[in-house]
Amino acid sequence: MKKFLTILVGLIFIVALIGTIFFLWKKSQKKPVVYATESPRIADIVKKTVATGSVVPRQEVAIKPQISGIIEAILVDPGRAVKKGDLIARIRMVPNMVDLNDAQNRLERARIGLEQAQADFDRNQKLVQDGTIAAATFQTFEIAFKKAQEELKGAEDNLELISKGTSRAMTDTTNTLVRSTIEGMVLEVPVEVGHSVIEANTFNDGTTIATIADMDDMIFEGFVDESEVGKLNPGMQLLLTIGAIPDHRIEATLDHIAPKGVDKNGAIQFEIRAAVKPQSSVFIRANYNANADIVLDRRDRVLSIDESLLQFDGEKPFVEIETAPQLFLHGDVKIGLSDGIQIEVLSGLSQTDKIKGPPIDPDAAGRRDKS
Repeated sequence: MKKFLTILVGLIFIVALIGTIFFLWKKSQKKPVVYATESPRIADIVKKTVATGSVVPRQEVAIKPQISGIIEAILVDPGRAVKKGDLIARIRMVPNMVDLNDAQNRLERARIGLEQAQADFDRNQKLVQDGTIAAATFQTFEIAFKKAQEELKGAEDNLELISKGTSRAMTDTTNTLVRSTIEGMVLEVPVEVGHSVIEANTFNDGTTIATIADMDDMIFEGFVDESEVGKLNPGMQLLLTIGAIPDHRIEATLDHIAPKGVDKNGAIQFEIRAAVKPQSSVFIRANYNANADIVLDRRDRVLSIDESLLQFDGEKPFVEIETAPQLFLHGDVKIGLSDGIQIEVLSGLSQTDKIKGPPIDPDAAGRRDKS
């Protein structure tokens, strides 16, 4: 009995050993690699570059006052359409005290001079009537009297100009009224009634009362990388995608490429401008962020393959063509335009050929089927 158990245990051990060896051998055998295949197809290939920027008015003007003072009234709101010469705001002038004092002194001197000239005129007028003095002598006093009248009038106007910014002689012309210099839409009014404003001068740009732009003439301003700028030419068509209105693709025409690049985040980029085609169905606001697709080259309805299927022997492109199930042969091809995803095939392939693709994982496919 003891001998039987020993033989049984030995047999079990031998069977287990053989089973383990077989299992390890089976596991070490490589599974055959199965490759996916793809056929060439007819497609449109468009090579393009993307420029980022914004849509802005071509003409945008900051309206500034011609005198310093305090805003008395604002007569427009953002979004309002105005014409050239329309009233924007009214300014109350704050006179300079030194200039005001000089103007008042000038007025007093003019009044004194007029009184003296009038007295001389009246006295000598009686004398010329009596024949005591000659008419030529009297003419001197008459001219002096008229000059004194004009001097008084000028002193009064000067005092009004300094204190009020206008005078009786200039009822239609005054620097206290701020008017639009162009026709367009009011984009911004950065001041309020009561704010102090400064006139534009040699040392100061002046206070902006309103910003006005022609919203019917919009342009795209953006930047392209130096590696792409040599492929651009004025007149190229752009397609704009605006983040605020993603459902609309807006056309534009390239009309300016900067002759000098600028350093932006360590890369040299060149500014471009493109005229935006007027839109009747959508209102484009100033400073919308936008991306512009610029078509550099295109091929319509050409034989193409995925660029990932292409292989290279040095600089010579080739693909592996299936001649029998999972049997592939080297095939040279001549390629053309690429958009980074698919590439044009000029020769070496037909639409019925099958090209070797990436390997298929049978286990992964089985797991997907069970799930």
